[in-house]
Amino acid sequence: MERVDTGADTIDVWCSVRDGGETKTRKSRRTLGLSREATEALRRHRALQARDRLKAGELWQENGLVFCTRIGTPVERHNVLRGFRRIAKEAGLDPMAWTPRELRHTFVSLLSDAGVSSEEISLLVGHDGTETTERVYRHQLRPVRRSAAEAMGRLLAEAEAG
Repeated sequence: MERVDTGADTIDVWCSVRDGGETKTRKSRRTLGLSREATEALRRHRALQARDRLKAGELWQENGLVFCTRIGTPVERHNVLRGFRRIAKEAGLDPMAWTPRELRHTFVSLLSDAGVSSEEISLLVGHDGTETTERVYRHQLRPVRRSAAEAMGRLLAEAEAG
């Protein structure tokens, strides 16, 4: 696949921490645009990671990971969950009622509420097509229902007037 440089910040999702480094499906491989805020957060994170690399010295194991332990190794699932629960608690949420997976549902909900199409959301979450997205996130895809209701309202109003 040939990439065209648009000058925008992007992140490539072409490999995974799964066994063999493969994404869940071939279509899961994608390049995503980043907001200015996300780019700045990743720059700050990279600076902290550089500090960790220096502090670790010879213990550092370079794995090319964006998120890793303080010595460069992959973060284990239970450590992610523990960190997530700590952050949820600090945010005033019930840490046992939330999981990192729910961030994906929140992502879909926020984009859907902002009017992003099911097709675009499907591409962003790495689904083969909108069918999977609509089945898994049917409760989060509100603009589809809203736009249909608005269209029906216009049709009924036109029929009543005419």
